[in-house]
Amino acid sequence: MGSIKTVAVVGLGIGRSHLLEGYAKHREKFRVLALCDLDDARLANVGDEFGVERRTTSFDAVLSMQDVDIVDVCTPPMVHKPQVLAALAAGKHVVCEKPLVGSLADVDAVIAAEKTTRGSVMPIFQYRWGTGFRKAMHVVRAGFAGKPYAATAETHWKRAADYYSVPWRGRYDTELGGVLLTQAIHLHDMMCELMGPIASLSAYTATRVNPIEVEDCACAALRFASGALGTLSATLGGANEISRLRLTFEHVTMESGLEPYAPGNDPWTFIARDPSRQRELDAVVAAVSPVKPRFEGQMEDYHAALAAGAPLPVTLADSRRSLELITALYDSAERESVVMLPLPADHPKAGSWRPNR
Repeated sequence: MGSIKTVAVVGLGIGRSHLLEGYAKHREKFRVLALCDLDDARLANVGDEFGVERRTTSFDAVLSMQDVDIVDVCTPPMVHKPQVLAALAAGKHVVCEKPLVGSLADVDAVIAAEKTTRGSVMPIFQYRWGTGFRKAMHVVRAGFAGKPYAATAETHWKRAADYYSVPWRGRYDTELGGVLLTQAIHLHDMMCELMGPIASLSAYTATRVNPIEVEDCACAALRFASGALGTLSATLGGANEISRLRLTFEHVTMESGLEPYAPGNDPWTFIARDPSRQRELDAVVAAVSPVKPRFEGQMEDYHAALAAGAPLPVTLADSRRSLELITALYDSAERESVVMLPLPADHPKAGSWRPNR
């Protein structure tokens, strides 16, 4: 591969954001050669907007394009697995939106397939890219934070009938889950990056906001492997929209801003438990260079990893950890029981976290 990586974007809903925030910001690194979508009007509009001439409604046509290095999968969740596997089999690198696939068995199948092909898979977790979150990671990794005590994650967004007018949304067979899977998955990934692995949890889910099949409200109590405790709260019935992380460690309490779709961005607050160490903490935080947000930052680091043959900035192991948490949350809510992590290989929900499946 040359220094410029060629891309086909498949699915132009969230795919348009990949184009706008990611590839268009890095024209010296990526060239989008093709777009694929089943909606002819959207295909034409997005193609015109970004000046992409090659347009198709056929995923197979994309796989046959020998000059495409990367297939960026932004389609509805129920088709992620077959499309990712097909793209790997065609020798492509793959970028895939969340949720990567619909079960732990599925993600294990993708992990196995990646090992046998020349391509790689990068799941999307763009919320990790933001200067505030990188400051928080640096405080923890630099050893300043000390022992973790407690954490809360709030994903309080707004979704109504217009959102669910898209036929595949709100159904287990197609969206694969509700607020825990589709919206709150980002903040929960960020919490685990800062707090470490979860050892056990107890969750509740409910459908209270919209007449849909999947959950649109959820909460959970967590115990981390470190002994720290945590809570998750998620709803799609907010009057306004916020995403918020608040984490208390031995030496520092840190809190994100409220921006719902970019909680990694500044401003984050960092307060030393011992006021005499605030200046030291401020210096640790100030040592972090600004990070490009969301897709812009993730795609920049992705290109660097591909060019260097280095580990990808988000890996299949990251996705598996996230989907294991999803599986445990749904299992706990369905059985109204505490669930221990990691889940055993023969866990009854390993083949699907969806209820009664």
